[in-house]
Amino acid sequence: MANPRYISDINKINNIPEKDRENLKKITQKFAFRVNDYYLGLINWNDPNDPIRKLVIPNANEIKEYGRWDSSDEDTNYVVPGCQHKYTTTALLIVSEVCGAYCRYCFRKRLFRNDVNEALPDVEPGINYIKQHPEINNVLLTGGDPLILSTNRLRNILEKLRSIEHVKIIRIGSKLPVFNPMRIYEDKNLLSLISEISTPDNRIYIVMHINHPRELTKEAMKAIYSLQNAGAILVNQTPILKGINDNPEILKDLLDKLSWSGVIPYYFFVNRPVAGNYNFVLTLKEVYSIVEKAKAQTSGLGKQVRLVMSHTSGKIEILAIEKGKAFLKYHQSRDNNNYSEFMTLDCPDNASWFDDLPGSNNFWTKPLKKNNNIVSVNNLPDFPTKGVIK
Repeated sequence: MANPRYISDINKINNIPEKDRENLKKITQKFAFRVNDYYLGLINWNDPNDPIRKLVIPNANEIKEYGRWDSSDEDTNYVVPGCQHKYTTTALLIVSEVCGAYCRYCFRKRLFRNDVNEALPDVEPGINYIKQHPEINNVLLTGGDPLILSTNRLRNILEKLRSIEHVKIIRIGSKLPVFNPMRIYEDKNLLSLISEISTPDNRIYIVMHINHPRELTKEAMKAIYSLQNAGAILVNQTPILKGINDNPEILKDLLDKLSWSGVIPYYFFVNRPVAGNYNFVLTLKEVYSIVEKAKAQTSGLGKQVRLVMSHTSGKIEILAIEKGKAFLKYHQSRDNNNYSEFMTLDCPDNASWFDDLPGSNNFWTKPLKKNNNIVSVNNLPDFPTKGVIK
């Protein structure tokens, strides 16, 4: 198999001037860095604002005072180590702390610290919990990136989940189809595994993380086609990121290419206020305008994408932002009581998150931890956590 070479030392990226590498090395000592030569080949190094570069190469603003380590309070969702149960019918198994790429905007940057251990080699506690809860019919394998695991390891997890009668949907969240597509289309054992597990009645969904249409190379399209031929259903989600895809033409191009290739545009996310993500922040007003302009130019298949905030209290859909007001509803609520709740809130021009909207705290209650053995990561040392800087 033609595996690309992985690089975790910023000093080995010769396209970056030496003095810049020295400065960025300080960032990589706080936030892990990992990329491969295939993906580096997509970067136009003559363009300092190249969006692919911004996705994976560290930036000085990562140490700005912005946000929290766990902005959606995932620590309140853990029921056993490695398994979250936030929504009634869905469980998350964090099966890997390793990614193909450590995307600089990642909302789980905390996983890339040595003093955080949320993904465990032993997934048995999570699988046993799922077995004991028949209301769970949907399991998401996440991380990290589950497809970075060996095919044998992945088989072990998928076969155990498929043996649970009430688990009907298995989702795998991954960037590998565009970050290392060869791992997909050259691994016949992986494609065979997908074919076995993804049956007409119980499908495997691959939730891809494609942020920019330039990631959809010939190799990536081959990986997508291979997964589709294996019987997987492919969907895509991406946050709207300043300097990367915050342009209606770029998003329109992404929506078109996804629709044409049979990939369902699933979610556009508002970027979470996570420590280290200062460079990628847009206001809610900006995000809504960009998305609506992009949707106006694409087909009905592209228009099905939802713009949401993945908040502590649930997925909040942005229906409109007009004349200083935000019109919102819960697309999915953690307490199942807010589905019919239509929210009209003042929306200051600098608001970038649900909590920035005056009165938003009236619509939800901060959840308690489900498992006292899970320690909050929002007060981890070595990073300012005083809140959002606008």
